[in-house]
Amino acid sequence: MNTQYLKALPEDWQSIASVYSALGDETRQKILLLFEPGERIGRKSLVELLPLSPTAVAHHVTTLVRAGLLRPHKVGRDVFYTMNHEALMRALEVVRNYVAELRVQEVAS
Repeated sequence: MNTQYLKALPEDWQSIASVYSALGDETRQKILLLFEPGERIGRKSLVELLPLSPTAVAHHVTTLVRAGLLRPHKVGRDVFYTMNHEALMRALEVVRNYVAELRVQEVAS
């Protein structure tokens, strides 16, 4: 049993924890899945599309922005969002590397 991580997450995991926390909500997953490659979606469009109050949409979008999964771009009075694929790929890569390291250790033992 590896108890060293009970005190603190590894440094590279700390930086991606918010990504996995944001992905833990089905509504936020749906928001991310709305994006076509290279697409910008406005806040008003998200409010119109989602069966939630504007406040709830704002909460979910803010969570995704803070996690680095969406990038906001202000255009006039509206805010448009693009998906940050690099942040998602980095979070997946950190976990993939951890699992790969476990496999190497398992084979070596």
